[in-house]
Amino acid sequence: MTAVSVHKFAQCITSHAWSPDNSMIAVCPNTEEVHIYQSSEDKWEKIHVLQKHDQVVCGIDWSSKMNKIVTVSHDRNSYVWNQEGGEWVATLVILRLNRAALCVQWSPKENKFAVGSGAKTVCICYYEQENNWWVSKLIRKKHNSSVTSVAWHPNNILLATTSTDGKCRVFSTFIKGVDTRDSEAGSASDTKFGEQIIQLDLSYSWAFGVKWSPSGNTLAYVGHNSMIYFVDDVGPSPLAQSVAFRDLPLRDVFFVSEKMVIGVGFDCNPMVFAADESGLWSFIRFLGQKQTAPTSARAGSQISGAFGKLYGQSKYNNASDNGNDSHSSGRAHENCITCIVPLKKGRDSKVTHFSTSGLDGKVVIWDLGSQDIADYL
Repeated sequence: MTAVSVHKFAQCITSHAWSPDNSMIAVCPNTEEVHIYQSSEDKWEKIHVLQKHDQVVCGIDWSSKMNKIVTVSHDRNSYVWNQEGGEWVATLVILRLNRAALCVQWSPKENKFAVGSGAKTVCICYYEQENNWWVSKLIRKKHNSSVTSVAWHPNNILLATTSTDGKCRVFSTFIKGVDTRDSEAGSASDTKFGEQIIQLDLSYSWAFGVKWSPSGNTLAYVGHNSMIYFVDDVGPSPLAQSVAFRDLPLRDVFFVSEKMVIGVGFDCNPMVFAADESGLWSFIRFLGQKQTAPTSARAGSQISGAFGKLYGQSKYNNASDNGNDSHSSGRAHENCITCIVPLKKGRDSKVTHFSTSGLDGKVVIWDLGSQDIADYL
């Protein structure tokens, strides 16, 4: 499993998203703008600049069915962008927030999107046909701190969130007139909007990225204490596992399959986690490595390598050149990875490629065709 391509788009990237046909990419270069690039003969050409926000754009998602882009920013606003006549036209979404909007994601049916914020609030936004505008319903008084990540269950109703209060929570987002009570939604359609299904207290530190498995049977989220948590049978009697690793904390996760998860974060290199036949999860290796990092490295070398990754490219490169970082050779990213996005799917709808972006301003495309992980896909 190796990096297919590496592209430098900015000094720093807070988030990125792909167009439905993967021919264009939208990146947030840690400014109030969004830049859209199009691929042409192995080169990327900037074709649009989206300008509406007043402060840093920190979240973006591109719907695969409707070809709409949603953005959120520290200016407490959200915009839905529609392409009309070759130009992107923005529609303001009233979020009613008094703190920054931090993350956003379209629901699977793309009739709603969720926004996490620094106001301890989650906004569930949907389009109101009668008034021809986007409105939001708020899930309040559930979080004790900023909402750092949101993830939709495949049933389009349940929403998982993580927060800097260390908790992972699952809520119902059923909205009458928007959602339907059918067999696909199951018992989730019998819940009320904003009802908390479960609160997970596995982490004793900030919690960041959260994702559901393709079937929705497993939930994974990460803590700032270098741990990743897996929860099966989310409900009254969940089954939870905690996997600790010796490296720097993760920021985001992604399910490649029911038995395999990719985690990215401060270690600048994606990490592979997999479940065995009994359902026990464990760390497998870093991408591009056949084995985990050797345990014979000296503690001083590990600490200096970690500080290099935390404090910037120059120190990081020095640590690598001195051989202090045991798994740094061939690393595609040079700073913290903050975002991971699925890119391509095969005939059986399994993900074959994914992309990562980070504070080094790079977007890296990874290939999942490695034979030594084929059993987990």
